[in-house]
Amino acid sequence: MLRIIYFAVLSIFHFPGWIYRFIKYGHIEKYSLQERYDFIRKDFVMTLVKHSRVKIVCTGTEYLPQENGYLLTPNHQGLFDALIMVQTHEKPITAVAKIELEHTPVVSQVIRILEARLMDRSNLRSSMKVIHAVTKDLKEGKNYVIFPEGTRSKQGNQLGEFKSGSYKSAIDAKAPIVPVALVDCFAPLDGHSLKKMVAQVHYLKPLYYEDYQDMSSLEIAQYVKKQIEDKITEVKSMESKEV
Repeated sequence: MLRIIYFAVLSIFHFPGWIYRFIKYGHIEKYSLQERYDFIRKDFVMTLVKHSRVKIVCTGTEYLPQENGYLLTPNHQGLFDALIMVQTHEKPITAVAKIELEHTPVVSQVIRILEARLMDRSNLRSSMKVIHAVTKDLKEGKNYVIFPEGTRSKQGNQLGEFKSGSYKSAIDAKAPIVPVALVDCFAPLDGHSLKKMVAQVHYLKPLYYEDYQDMSSLEIAQYVKKQIEDKITEVKSMESKEV
């Protein structure tokens, strides 16, 4: 919370311009997704990250599919996850978010501008509609982020259960699935320190339809989780050797 206050204060002079552009790009019919995403990424997110006292380490962008219409499935660590994903991903991405964020200031504006899908996990019919909508979007070339754990693990770099249903849209759309390992992203915004930190994002080799067509959704979830766990273990092992 202290870091949020810190970069909010440092960014205060950006607020009037941001408010204007949030309203401007909220008219999504007037601007392309790329134009809207560029505002969120280059103007809003990059400014926040610049003032966050967090160094971002990113690897694996060369693994991102050349064609749009893929699903990014990172582990979920904390509030910084969304910032680091947008900061390091040049092509437009949107997300499936929980419906509770619908009326959260700023977040609700970002959701509208990026046309994110809101899911009510307590309503099966609503959830199925979102899954079908995301399937359609993936087929049409939109890139999505879905956190398979559903909620942040609250256990640091330890992963929670990866829900197999998170992959249904990608399977139905025959879209590439990209595992993403987030490391130490829980620390910047979940603690009460302003010390300089490092947060990492590692894009891993994608699963294409021909790779997973004979796998069940549960097997896909287990495979992706294992890839992310192995990468986190590798990163932390290297860090311990450097100390």
